Amino acid sequence: MEFLVDMVTSVPEGTTDDEVAAMRAREATRTAELVAQGNLLRLWRPPLAPGEWRTWGLFDADDADQLEFLLASMPLRAWRQDTVTPLSPHPSDPGRPAR
Repeated sequence: MEFLVDMVTSVPEGTTDDEVAAMRAREATRTAELVAQGNLLRLWRPPLAPGEWRTWGLFDADDADQLEFLLASMPLRAWRQDTVTPLSPHPSDPGRPAR
């Protein structure tokens, strides 16, 4: 099952640039692992307001419980608010295999 996840990150006040850089490095490592496992399919950067830190991700998971497990494994989750939208196939999807 595919899920679109709107991920909005808010860095806590008082966090140093070094702490932010370390968190981003851990997040990049975990993101690469999720890609290699086939759970993270795509990432997009939507239009951002000044200072906004936001990403849209397309995830593949067995169900909502597995997705939550995957999202919770990402280091930035500590600073992030996620909004999950479950997706279902559209009959006119040009990427959908023909029957």
